[in-house]
Amino acid sequence: MNQYHKIVLFGCVFAFIVVGLGAYTRLSDSGLGCPDWPGCYGFLTVPNEVHELEKVETHFPTHEVDQGKAWKEMIHRYFAGTLGIIILLIAIMAFKQRQHRLVPVKLPLLILGLVVFQAALGMLTVTMNLQPLIVMGHLLGGFTIMSLLFLLYIRLTTERIPGGDSGAKPHYGLAIIALSFVVSQIALGGWLAANYAASHCADFPLCGANTFERFSLTSIFQLPNDHASYEFGVLSAEARMSIHFLHRIWAMVTTFVVLWAGFKILKDCYSTIIKRAVYHIWVVLFCQIALGVSLILMHIPLNIALIHNMTALLLLLSCVRLAYLIKSKC
Repeated sequence: MNQYHKIVLFGCVFAFIVVGLGAYTRLSDSGLGCPDWPGCYGFLTVPNEVHELEKVETHFPTHEVDQGKAWKEMIHRYFAGTLGIIILLIAIMAFKQRQHRLVPVKLPLLILGLVVFQAALGMLTVTMNLQPLIVMGHLLGGFTIMSLLFLLYIRLTTERIPGGDSGAKPHYGLAIIALSFVVSQIALGGWLAANYAASHCADFPLCGANTFERFSLTSIFQLPNDHASYEFGVLSAEARMSIHFLHRIWAMVTTFVVLWAGFKILKDCYSTIIKRAVYHIWVVLFCQIALGVSLILMHIPLNIALIHNMTALLLLLSCVRLAYLIKSKC
């Protein structure tokens, strides 16, 4: 593995950490730990000295510094900024090696552009006081950057299947369909989190009595507007229950689609690498289902919620890898 490969791998690991820190910041209700951007109450670090707190009282009279939440937010920003520098380095190195046919250039440049866009979403997340659509977009942006970095890494390092796998090749479309369903489920999870809907369906498998009578599909995708702050959610209890319940229903649909696609691919493929990729998806999928059920039965503990978020990312990466293997190796 050459130096460039190592830097891309490091970028993948670092991006995974950044996504985890972002999830922890969101789940611990620390998204507004610092009410401004990119600093914190006008400082590069969390203010704690007397003279700093005096300035906070002058310029942010309606805010009180919560050291714990502010540090969670700032640590996430520090790591995210460092990831941006790493991705910039990856893009520069790729551009310098652009004549080498095995080093893609467009993909690193795309990732770099997404990082800039993600930074803008991070700013809007704070300045628009956790507006749900922006929060969901910021979450999906992080997952997208991580996925593309991972795609870059496997493009650089994965060995080709000698002669390809002609049995798997016709099922590339199935792999993309499975990937699309996983992405849509993650988006629903992001919408659930952005609207603080996790606690509005505390029973299992339904959301208490009269679940179907209270369920409203039209209320799920309404965009709340004209609120000073969206922290802790502003939608009605019925709307948030509906969001949560749809997330559960779509989880079952996604599970069926992923299993069905995997069975079809396993039936016709013969290469060990693709078979293992399918099995890996299934293992992560069942872990994610178990985590989702545990999350409800254990009344949404922070650590399980964080693992649930990160396992969703692992499932996404596993689906990306399978689609890449079928597309590029056959």
